Amino acid sequence: MDTMTTPSVATSKPSAHSYLSRISRDNLVLFGLLTFIAIIMLLFIVMPLWAMMTKSVQNSDGEFVGLANFALYFSQPAIWHSIGNTFTVGLIVTSIVGLLAFGYAYALTRSCMPFKGVFHILGTAPILAPSLLPAISLIFLFGNQGIAKELLQGHSVYGLIGISMGLVFWTFPHALMILTTSLRTSDARLYEASRALKTSPFKTFFVVTLPAAKYGLISTLIVVFTLVVCDFGVPKVIGGNYNVLATDIFKQVVGQQNFSMGAVTSIVLLIPALLAFVADRWVQKKQKSLFDTRSVPYQPEPSPIRDGVCLIYCSVISLAVIAVLGMAVYGSLVTFWPWNKALTLNNYNFAEMSTYGWSPFFNSISLATWTAIIGTGLIFVGAYCIEKGRAFAAIRQAMQMLSVVPMAVPGMVLGLGYIFYFNDMNNPLNVLYGTLAFLVINTVVHYYTVGHMTAITALKQIPSEIEATAASVKLPQYKLFFKVTLPVCLPAIFDIASYLFINALTTTSAVVFIYSTDTIPASVSVLNMDDAGQTGAAAAMAVMIMISAATAKLVHMTLGKWLENKTQAWRKR
Repeated sequence: MDTMTTPSVATSKPSAHSYLSRISRDNLVLFGLLTFIAIIMLLFIVMPLWAMMTKSVQNSDGEFVGLANFALYFSQPAIWHSIGNTFTVGLIVTSIVGLLAFGYAYALTRSCMPFKGVFHILGTAPILAPSLLPAISLIFLFGNQGIAKELLQGHSVYGLIGISMGLVFWTFPHALMILTTSLRTSDARLYEASRALKTSPFKTFFVVTLPAAKYGLISTLIVVFTLVVCDFGVPKVIGGNYNVLATDIFKQVVGQQNFSMGAVTSIVLLIPALLAFVADRWVQKKQKSLFDTRSVPYQPEPSPIRDGVCLIYCSVISLAVIAVLGMAVYGSLVTFWPWNKALTLNNYNFAEMSTYGWSPFFNSISLATWTAIIGTGLIFVGAYCIEKGRAFAAIRQAMQMLSVVPMAVPGMVLGLGYIFYFNDMNNPLNVLYGTLAFLVINTVVHYYTVGHMTAITALKQIPSEIEATAASVKLPQYKLFFKVTLPVCLPAIFDIASYLFINALTTTSAVVFIYSTDTIPASVSVLNMDDAGQTGAAAAMAVMIMISAATAKLVHMTLGKWLENKTQAWRKR
C-alpha cells in the first residue's frame, strides 16, 4: 500500500507547485498594473485637488491664513449674487431640459412615428459641438443685431435668457441619451395588464411608464444640473453682466491673478457638483431592474393621434437644433456681421484672423487622438483589473471608489488644481507643464469616470463562468484577456475611444487654464477670437470642431457596425 501511494504523492507536488507559481505570476502582473494605475490616480486626481484645497487656506505669499479667504469671499455681496444666479440657471435649465428630453425620448421609444433614426441623430447632434457654438449662434439670432431679435420682445439675450437657451441646447443630448436608455427597456406584460383592467392610456402613463423610468429621470435631472452649474463656455460668451460661479473663477484667476480666491471659488463650485454626484450614486443604488428573463420586451402599437403628436413634437425640437447649428454655419460664412452679409470663406483663413493660425485646430486633433489612444487603454485595463482581478480585493475596491471621483469634479476646478500642483519647480513632474502631454493627462482624468463605467458595464456582461473555467484549466489571465475579453468588449472599447475623442475636441473648461502658446486648443481659440470681437472667425473655428467631431462619430458608427458583425455573433444565438 505504501509503495503504491508514494508515486502518486510525488507526481502531485510538481503540479501543485506549477499551479501556485502560475497564480503568483498572474497576481504579480495584477499587482503591478494596480500599483501603476493607483499611482496615476494619486498623482493626477488626488494631489491636484489637495493642492487646490491647500491654496484656498493660504494668502498670496503662501502663508497659512486658515478660513480668512472664505470669510472674505462670503462677505462680498456680489458673491451671493453669483451663487444665486448659478442655482437659478441650474434649476431653470434642468426643469426645461427634463421636460423636453423626456418627451423626445418617449417619442423615440414609445411611438411608431416615422423617421426615428433621423430624429435620434438630430437630437444628439448638439453633443458634437462645443458649448461655445450655441452661445455664438444665439448672438447671431437674438443679439443686438440678430436676425430674429424681435422674438424676444425687447428682452436682451445677454444674460439669464441667453445662458438658459444655450445650456438647454447643449445639455439636451446628454439628457436624451439617459432617458432613451431608461425608457427603451420595459415589460410588455405590465401594459397588457393595464389594458385588461381597462385603464386609460393617460392613467397607464402615470401608473406604469413614469414609475418604471423614475430613476432614469432623476439621474437625468442630476446630470443636467451638474453640467449647467459647472459650464463655463456659454456664460462667458453670452452671459453679459450675469455672473455665475464658473465665470467668477475665470475672472479671479485670469483677470485678477488672485489664485487663492480662485481656489476658494472652486471649492464653492465643487460643493453643488459633489452633492449632485452623491445624490446620483444614491439613486443608482436604489434602482432595481424591472426587466428579467421572463419579461417580454415592450413594442409600441401604431396610434395615429399619438404618433402624429410625437412626430410634430420631435420635428419642432429638431428644427430648433437645425436652426442653432445652421445659424452658426451661416454666421461663419458672413463677411462682417451684420453690416456686410456677403458670403465668403475669409473667416476660415485663420492665419489672418489670429496669430495662432490653424495650429489650435491641429492641436485639438492631436489632443483628441492621444486622449483617445492613451485614455482608452488606461481606462479599459484599469476597469479589467478592478472588475476581473482574482486577488487584492481591498485595493481593487479602493480604486473603484477613486475612479468615480473625477465625475464629481468640474473641469475648471480640476484645471486650477493642475496649476497649483504642477506649476511648482520643486515638483519633478513640472516638466509636463505647458506640454501637449499635460493637456492629454488632464482630459483623460476629466472624462475618466464615464469611460470607466462603460468598460465595467461591458465586463460585467462576460459570464463569470468563463473566468472560473480559465482558472480550472490553468489558463494564464493575460491569455484569457487577449483571447476572450478583448474581442468581446471591442464595441465598448470603441465607444470609450469615440467618447474621449469627441469630448477632447469640444472641451473648454478643463483646459482653459493650463494650455500654453504652443498647445492652445481650438475651443480656447474660439473663446479668444470671440473676446477679440472676431465673432465670424470664432464661429468658423467652432464649426470646424463640430465637423471633426461629426466625422469621428461617423467613423465610429461604421467601424462599430463592422466590429459588431465580426465579434458579437454570440449575442444573436
